[in-house]
Amino acid sequence: MARAIVLRLLTVAPKTRAQLSEALRKRDVPEAAADAVLDRFSELGLINDEAFAEAWVDSRHHGRGLAKRALAAELRHRGVDNDTVKEAVERLDSDQEAETARRLVDRKLASTRSLDPQTRTRRLAGMLARKGYSSGLAYRVIREALDEEGIELEGDGFP
Repeated sequence: MARAIVLRLLTVAPKTRAQLSEALRKRDVPEAAADAVLDRFSELGLINDEAFAEAWVDSRHHGRGLAKRALAAELRHRGVDNDTVKEAVERLDSDQEAETARRLVDRKLASTRSLDPQTRTRRLAGMLARKGYSSGLAYRVIREALDEEGIELEGDGFP
């Protein structure tokens, strides 16, 4: 029964060992049987938290523009251990993160043109914060983008 549950779950989408273990626990599979099945699937390479974490980081960073902090939180929420999380998110360097933040700001900038600079800054910073970017990086990228439009923010209490 445990084997069928795990196979069905893995057919739908990749899962971490912790997610599969939780699914088996919820279905009242005895712990010994669950561990045996999960160990065997891990030996066969069907459960691989490291590969899951790497694929998750690539997919969510490029697809949703999430920063390291948000990616790490999502992986921890899915039961990936801290060492694996750290290794997966460290594959993104600060230049990649800054470039992604810049793309996100550029995409959102046009829809804020009718607003005053402080409101634009606040909305753009909020969008980046929700995606896990630090305030320092967010404000630097926003300042650069608005400077390119000829908008000076120095006197507006901009950090």
